[in-house]
Amino acid sequence: MNIFSKDTDKGKHVSGIDRGKIVMYGLSTCVWCKKTKKLLTDLGVDFEYVFVDLLEEEEKSNAIKQVSRFNPSVSFPTTILNDEKAIVGFKEKQIREALGF
Repeated sequence: MNIFSKDTDKGKHVSGIDRGKIVMYGLSTCVWCKKTKKLLTDLGVDFEYVFVDLLEEEEKSNAIKQVSRFNPSVSFPTTILNDEKAIVGFKEKQIREALGF
């Protein structure tokens, strides 16, 4: 199942400027995750976000595997850029620089 196929609380695509593939994994109750999502929205970039705690078991397991490839401690938020690099935590300066702002 593709969690981005429709807008839901657990996974959503946000349209904007193409700066590559950006996926933010977070928790629906995490303040830093919400700040990261707001920053990406305010920057106007195209991205997807996933609230891992709202996923069904199989989807949750797959999301955790994705996160652990870049962040073995599986902490949130984890923002993955182009399936190559991850920014762990709310790091505004690093996110801006990585996206060319």
